[in-house]
Parts: sequence; C-alpha cells; structure tokens
Amino acid sequence: MSDAYVALEGGSVVAARCRAPGTSHGELVFTTAYTGYEESLTDPSYEEQVLTFSYPLIGNYGVRSERFESGRVHPRAVVARELTDDVAEWLTEEGVPAVDRLDTRDLVGEIREGGAMKCGVSAGPDASPEDAKAALAECPGMSDYTDIGAQVSVSAQKTYPGDGDADTEVALVDCGAKESIVKSLVERGATVHVLPYDVSPGEVSDLAPDVLFISNGPGDPANFEAAESLVSEFVGEVPLAGICLGQQIIARALGGSTAKMDFGHRGVNQPVRDLRSEKVVMTTQNHGYTVADPGDLEVTQVNVNDDTPEGLESDDLRVLTRQYHPEANPGPNDTLGFFDDVLDMVDCRTPVAAD
Repeated sequence: MSDAYVALEGGSVVAARCRAPGTSHGELVFTTAYTGYEESLTDPSYEEQVLTFSYPLIGNYGVRSERFESGRVHPRAVVARELTDDVAEWLTEEGVPAVDRLDTRDLVGEIREGGAMKCGVSAGPDASPEDAKAALAECPGMSDYTDIGAQVSVSAQKTYPGDGDADTEVALVDCGAKESIVKSLVERGATVHVLPYDVSPGEVSDLAPDVLFISNGPGDPANFEAAESLVSEFVGEVPLAGICLGQQIIARALGGSTAKMDFGHRGVNQPVRDLRSEKVVMTTQNHGYTVADPGDLEVTQVNVNDDTPEGLESDDLRVLTRQYHPEANPGPNDTLGFFDDVLDMVDCRTPVAAD
C-alpha cells in the first residue's frame, strides 16, 4: 500500500513511497543531472518547485555540507526513482517532502510533452490522493510569485574579501546566488559585496564598484523590477555581468524580452556553441525562462539543442552575460573562464562616483 502521492495538473495522481513526510506543492520540473544532487537541492533557483531527478539512483555518494550552494534545501518537494537513506534523512531534517519508487521515466516524459506543470505532493502514514489534490489546488503559477526574490536573497549586505592583493570590487545583486559564484570571484582576487535583490541605486553608488553583477535566481525575471531598474541606471557607467536569471534581467533592462520555456534546461550536459569560434562546450543549467529578444545586446552563444541564447555581449556597453552556470558546480568545468573575462572588463571601466 502506498504512503505517498503526487497529483499532477493534468488530472492524474501517481502513487509512490514516502521517504520524507509532508505535504507541499510547486512547479514540477526535472533535471537530467546524474551527479550533483547536493548542489541541485541547495540551489536557490529551485525555490517553489518540485524537483524530479531523471537519474534512477540519487544519493550514492552521501551528503556533504561543503558541496551545498546555500544554507538550505530549496525545492518544495523531491521526486526520484530511488533515494538513499542519507538523502532521505537529510530531507526529513530539512522538512522537505520526498518520494520515490515511482516511474520517473514516465513522469519526465509527461513533463516533456505537457511542459512544466503544477503538482501537489502528500507523503507520510496518513497521506492520501485527496491530500495531494488539495495541495495542487493551492499551487500558484511561477509568474504569481511576485516577490520570490525576498525568499532567497540576503537581507543585508555581506562582504567577502578577495584572495590575494587585487583591489577589484564586485557588487553582486543576490537574486538567489549560488555560493560557488561568490567563491569563483573571490578566488580570482575580487572583493564581493553581496547585496539584497532590491538594493537601491544609491547604495550601489556608495560602493563605487568595478563590476555590477546580477546573479542567478528563481521565478519569472519580470518580477525582479528593482534589479532591472538597477541595470538601466548603471549601464554604460560600470561593466555589467549576469548569470542565468541575471542574463534575463539585463536583457529586459536593455530593450529585450523574456519568455517561459516549455520545460526548461536543467542538467549538467547542455551543449552550447560559441558563434564566433564555433567551439562547443558542455554546461550546467537550471532555468525555466529564456531571452526571447536580446534588445541592445548581441547573441554570441546559443544552445545546440534549441538555439536559445546562452551568451549575450556588448563591447560598447561593457556587458557580458551567460544563461548557463559557468561556476560549474557540480561541473563540467568548460566555462570557468567566464569569471576571468568579467574581471578583465574592469580595465576599461568608467568608475562609479560615490555620492
């Protein structure tokens, strides 16, 4: 007899085994990653989503906090073919419902056919299909989370001194930043000021940064109006960089537009082609929205599978963005040079004057 249920937006209910009890709801998405489950589960970009792992066994090398990308698990629930006890115990401690022993191949196929969808999850000794359906009925759409940034951002500035003698100052707007982004910049000598997602232009000016960096994060980029306004304020005055959601926000601020994808890109084997060199690299990705119109920016890299923009640039405006995650946690490491390229923009900057 089943003690867990997943109710899908299309009307079906899938029976499963409870691995961490609870009732929740969210947007049902899947990742094809076969490693990096700790990084995925602590990635703030999964906030308000239910994460399905397509790889059949999750947890086969344990759980180690040094691999975490934030201080907590972000998906509202977790679905897998089989979860090890280590992962199940971790999710139980985190209060995140988790289920396994269901056909994730069929579930992923349904998401690919119908797109990312709302779902409800009920797990535990008293779980029922009706509880899962009730949770589903309460689930908003991703665009309805109009202040999702507040759930994942720092509430006050945090500063991380750079390694070595470099004096580069990066103002990183935290829309849900992974810790490995900060680490990648610090390791290259940059001092990183992590700022709230709704930081004001005046607060950024007071820092007089060498680079303004917009991070990754969850949800619809249209709901990050403060970060978009910040980009509009400083474009042309200070080099701009962005990753994932950050690319989308920067494109919107510079006359472009974004759109929701059917089921997004989530995994560690997404091929990206550079339009200048024709070189193809493998990348880590986690996003459900994409740039539909780059506005004032040039598309320099595209996804090999669907031609969606993976890199945007402007030499005149000193803008450099990537849709994928070049910090490469859990990997591959093909694109780590992005952070060097971002810091190289400092040489041609016009400093932002402090008020």
